[in-house]
Amino acid sequence: MKKVLDTLKTAALLFVLCFSLQGFASSDKDQTPAVDTKEEVDAYILHHIKDAHDFHLFSYTSNGERKHVGFPLPVIVWSSNGLVTFMSSAFHHDDEGKVVVERNGSSFVKLHSKIYELEAGASQVEFDEAHHPTNAHKVLDFSITKSVMGILLVGLFMLIVFGSLARQYAGKKVPTGFGRVLEPLVIYVRDEIALPNIGEKKYRKFTGYLLTVFFFIWILNLLGLTPFGFNVTGQLAVTAALAIFTLIIYTVSGNKDYWMHILWMPGVPILIRPVLAIIELAGAFIIKPFSLLVRLFANISAGHIVVMSLIAIMFTLKNSLGVVGATGLSLVLAFFITLIEVLVAFLQAYIFTMLSALFIGMAVAEHDHEHEHDAHGHEVVDAEDVRENFI
Repeated sequence: MKKVLDTLKTAALLFVLCFSLQGFASSDKDQTPAVDTKEEVDAYILHHIKDAHDFHLFSYTSNGERKHVGFPLPVIVWSSNGLVTFMSSAFHHDDEGKVVVERNGSSFVKLHSKIYELEAGASQVEFDEAHHPTNAHKVLDFSITKSVMGILLVGLFMLIVFGSLARQYAGKKVPTGFGRVLEPLVIYVRDEIALPNIGEKKYRKFTGYLLTVFFFIWILNLLGLTPFGFNVTGQLAVTAALAIFTLIIYTVSGNKDYWMHILWMPGVPILIRPVLAIIELAGAFIIKPFSLLVRLFANISAGHIVVMSLIAIMFTLKNSLGVVGATGLSLVLAFFITLIEVLVAFLQAYIFTMLSALFIGMAVAEHDHEHEHDAHGHEVVDAEDVRENFI
């Protein structure tokens, strides 16, 4: 297993270095501006971590003409004339609103990875002083973007791989092939995350969800280190959806004790209970899911930004350090940061799953009610018990 994991890590490192270098080297005026100054590097990095309607792998020049290598994805939008579909190649890699695509009586442009519909009679997009379109509006976009494609691919991969593993377990066979790599991770999530945090009585009910979340996030994080430029878990909408799933599960599964401690906390003065109820409700419905979505989103996005920034050293410092010096420094720093990113890919999946299990465990935990309480809800303490515990 160790050899397999080492091989996967090495492949991920090579992929991310090759992709990142190629990404900067292939920048041109047709696709993105030349990457030379700090401002241009910042703009390119922000462009890189965004979602896109097509895959752009690299570019090259042939006979004075710039060629782009990649493949388009389906564009599905709801316009003023209804549902419209076409391939993203119709925009010809334009992201500045210069290319107008006409379909079903509507005209569309792509601006900063967003698709706009031009007003009737407009032949090109017009901008105000802040570079906002004045004669175009956003449409409902249901397109198959890079992030959506990544989710579909990972979902299909998990169905195939874990379906095969489940069939081997059903036949009471020892897992073979790739299943032998997955089995220790499945057991780890079950025994080290689900069981301790949820409890022996109810952990099996939620283990399936925790396994799905763990492997889904982990595989997507690793996919983000490949040359295809996936940044699925670096999209706020994706992490928010995952956090909402956890929110729904622990809200629906919460028992009587859980809601009693939130809405009418026992053991505290009555006047304080409404204040505590507001705080507990904010924690359950806002703070907990917000911490889940922001932690995953921020760490994955920051990792991509750091790697790309270190690789950009070869362009921004080539005049002061020389081409060889800047390139060598850039590669060495990017290599070590990428090693850390491989660890972060696993760590963030672990943290999200651990916190989800912890929140679910708090909702389904059975509290001890053996102690007596007075009429105001305060616990009745025996003086003899206090004396014995003190001694």
